Amino acid sequence: MGLFTLFFLLPVVWLLLAPTKTDGQILRDSPFAFGSFGGLSRAWHNLYAFQDGVVLTWLKNSALYSFGALLLTLVTSIPAGYALALTRFVGRHLLLTVTLLVMLMPSAALVLPLYLEVNAVHLDGTIWSVILPFSFFPFGVYLTYIYFSSNVPADLLSAARMDGCSEWQVFRLVAMPLAKPVVALVGFFNFVGNWNNFFLPFVMLPDSSQYPAQVGLNNLLTSSSVFNTSSGLGDQIMRPELALATLITIVPVLVVFLFSQRALVSGMLAGATKE
Repeated sequence: MGLFTLFFLLPVVWLLLAPTKTDGQILRDSPFAFGSFGGLSRAWHNLYAFQDGVVLTWLKNSALYSFGALLLTLVTSIPAGYALALTRFVGRHLLLTVTLLVMLMPSAALVLPLYLEVNAVHLDGTIWSVILPFSFFPFGVYLTYIYFSSNVPADLLSAARMDGCSEWQVFRLVAMPLAKPVVALVGFFNFVGNWNNFFLPFVMLPDSSQYPAQVGLNNLLTSSSVFNTSSGLGDQIMRPELALATLITIVPVLVVFLFSQRALVSGMLAGATKE
């Protein structure tokens, strides 16, 4: 375990220290030596100067796409998982089977048919060409199904119906207050998947000003003379700037994780024990 910890931890330490150095220091000095705060400031200046601060636009786009899709995911996945777990209707088992099968499919395999579908309704190149596919989250439906199946007694819902609640009131007033852990769990996994998704927005979006952060990192990489000799030296995107850009794109995920950690743990342990 200690060896595996070092194997995965050392690159993170290097990534944290790289923006404090010059490109030459990264190549010559110890990989785990601290450079200077001046080097960090210079890396930020060069990164911000790239295409007039487009890196901030990429971060704003990532937030828009990720949170927009997250809202649609919660509106669709939570009721769907509830219906599959606690209601009985014709085709229920077929829908559950289809959900499981689609959940197992690699997301990259769906990019081409999704692009053709989005193009057919003339939404390609818009924010909806990213938000709508991002909001399709069968894993969230399955998580919600498991949670409601194991943690919400059917007798509780029956009692609410006997007291005169409609199906919508049963879901809103009884089931939803008990579902906060799984809502946080679905929301976190969906947000992380949306934020880190590269291939779908790379195919859907034609313009750099529309890119999310992950596609923007690829744009930085191809603009760096270190990795692309035909790019020239005008933008001064070198290893310190690339490392700093990577760290900046990681920060939002860490912040979301820290604020939702307690709900995530309770959601993952839900149904693990029987009392």
